[in-house]
Amino acid sequence: EHRAVAVGGSREELLEALEAIAKEQEHPATAKSRARATQAPIFCFPGQGSQWQGMAAQLLEASPLFERHVCECEAALEPHIDFSLREVLNGAPGAASTDRIEVIQPALFATMVALARLWEACGVRPVGTVGHSQGEIAAAHVAGALSLADAAKIAALRSQLISKLTGA
Repeated sequence: EHRAVAVGGSREELLEALEAIAKEQEHPATAKSRARATQAPIFCFPGQGSQWQGMAAQLLEASPLFERHVCECEAALEPHIDFSLREVLNGAPGAASTDRIEVIQPALFATMVALARLWEACGVRPVGTVGHSQGEIAAAHVAGALSLADAAKIAALRSQLISKLTGA
């Protein structure tokens, strides 16, 4: 029920703000509040551009549940892609380039779905989902409107089509 936000321009500033939150002290770079009992979470899934190199590598290693859901996404994507999703997410040497639309969009889709499943396992249950671009597909799957197989197929084939249309 308690919420806090820390803002900073450097790692040191963020650590200082987080320490203040942990010690329940006031700090100019923090904000604290309490959740309203009537509010329920909505999962908002972004589109392409929200990624960074190695974005899922640590979580793949640290969370067996996240890894399991990434593996399920990889199995669903496999018939439609020509690269290793896990190699891309781990930033493995020789992995397919995330500069390719047909690589990054399925990778984002899988990351969003696996994160949502991890949040749900931690008790965060959304009352709704919204998304943009690949996020729309992840949102439709997490909401139950698309099976994982159908969502993965749409995510992969859509990204390939966009790549062909844009020449990227």
